[in-house]
Amino acid sequence: MTDQCSGPLSGTGVTVREAGPGDVVGGVPARWVALPETVEEIAAVLRACAAHDLAAVPVGGGTKLHWGPPPERCDVLLDLCCMNEVLEHAAGDLVVRVQAGVTMEALAGVLAAEGQELALDVPFAEGATVGGTLAAALPGPRAFRYGTARDLLIGITVVLADGTIARSGGKVVKNVAGYDLGKLFTGSYGTLGVIAEATFRLHPLPGERCWVVAEVPADDVPGIAAALAASQAEPSAVEVDRPEPGGPVTLAALVEGTAAGKRAEALRDLAGAGTVTSVPPPWWGLVPANELLVEVRFPPAACGAVLAAAAGCGLSLRGSAVAGRVSLEPWEPVGEAALPALVTGLRERVEAAGGRVNVLATPYAGVDRWGRVSSLPLMRRVKERFDPGRRMSPGRLTGGV
Repeated sequence: MTDQCSGPLSGTGVTVREAGPGDVVGGVPARWVALPETVEEIAAVLRACAAHDLAAVPVGGGTKLHWGPPPERCDVLLDLCCMNEVLEHAAGDLVVRVQAGVTMEALAGVLAAEGQELALDVPFAEGATVGGTLAAALPGPRAFRYGTARDLLIGITVVLADGTIARSGGKVVKNVAGYDLGKLFTGSYGTLGVIAEATFRLHPLPGERCWVVAEVPADDVPGIAAALAASQAEPSAVEVDRPEPGGPVTLAALVEGTAAGKRAEALRDLAGAGTVTSVPPPWWGLVPANELLVEVRFPPAACGAVLAAAAGCGLSLRGSAVAGRVSLEPWEPVGEAALPALVTGLRERVEAAGGRVNVLATPYAGVDRWGRVSSLPLMRRVKERFDPGRRMSPGRLTGGV
């Protein structure tokens, strides 16, 4: 492979081009775009970045590049679109190893041919990649039953800021030897290094899926959701959707596997209303695509308080009532001057109930995206350990990490 432009990356042997108008992260334009095809080529690019003090930002499908603060600088956009291979699928072991640029849709197709799946619901736009899904770490509906990306990831290959290639875990589920880079890099927004490959634990595709969908008063949601979560019918997910802040809530529960229809009927009886269907509601698993997006994490027991806080702040709500994770967006436009007060008011109510508020996306500067983060000193030490030169997506996490 040959370079396509001169500059500090010209000796890497990786395809590099001058950045164009669309090569922007959070409003910060890149100078060059590198398109590696192997782990070794990623390492070559990052060694060149280290030699010339260039900041690098990894990108997959670009579906979440507007999440988080903009980087302090972005010299090189490291596009992993060419790293799109399923490297190994050990169907008998329920394990798959893939490159980070594989889209979640493509991976699902490969696994479905063998009657298996990666039980991660990608709650965003088409084209999301494995690497981006891990870097952003937003759980989908079935995290209630199967866990998050951190739980399903059993091995990872990363490239550090100086070009060092590091591996953790393996392709065997019980292999837990070594430092767990997977848990560290999941949710890191590209600030510690580049996720190059990932190995996941899989599950068999369920033979049947049924949803119970019911419209219920907001005050009844906490009790119904708790009853569904504890039911012997074992739902895989219990989600809520309230597009109008003061309106009723649509509650939907998913049942998978053996006798799913009968188990769904049992959940409907617990809910006291609703229909059983083999088709999910149209909003199922989707995160609002508004340019202002707020995430709330909370103990499930605080569900009622979070519903009330969202309504009181004029925010629509969607997410998991039982896993303690919802996404919020404004019902009406919120101006730049009003947004800080809205976020502060929401944060006060949610934190009083034991939760926390993160502003994932906003068109405005000057908003406290994260609030108080008790682990910030630790996060800074980890950043210093993995990226002392602050060249990997600098400033993309809380506290300028």
